[in-house]
Amino acid sequence: MPENIRDAALAYHRREPAGKLAIQATKPLGTQRDLALAYSPGVAAACEAIVDDPAEAAALTARGNLVGVITNGTAVLGLGAIGPLASKPVMEGKAVLFKKFAGIDVFDIEVDALDPERFCDVVAALEPTFGGINLEDIKAPECFVIEKE
Repeated sequence: MPENIRDAALAYHRREPAGKLAIQATKPLGTQRDLALAYSPGVAAACEAIVDDPAEAAALTARGNLVGVITNGTAVLGLGAIGPLASKPVMEGKAVLFKKFAGIDVFDIEVDALDPERFCDVVAALEPTFGGINLEDIKAPECFVIEKE
């Protein structure tokens, strides 16, 4: 990579706030009432509605527009097996592409699991959080085993 691009990319990523993602509230939080509706005691009504009808989760939570971009960092963008932590900037980059071009919110998740079964267990356990899951930058042949699971 040319030195001027490398320096500009590092400066871009270091600019405050660090990284490329942030969490932002979608409802007003300016009053005590707003906070009581968003959290306790009001949040119990949303929880009970989901218990009664799990499909309500799409209308009452961010789940319907939330994708997990998940990797173990074993085959990252021509960089190879750089591991989960070093792959985080790439997953954040994928997240901002989802937001910019499709309006979809993303949580990037970097999993420290080389064993396909362990990786699948982690991803399966996260399923209630997401409307969709994007498996990213996982080396072959493990990627085929993981995708099948």
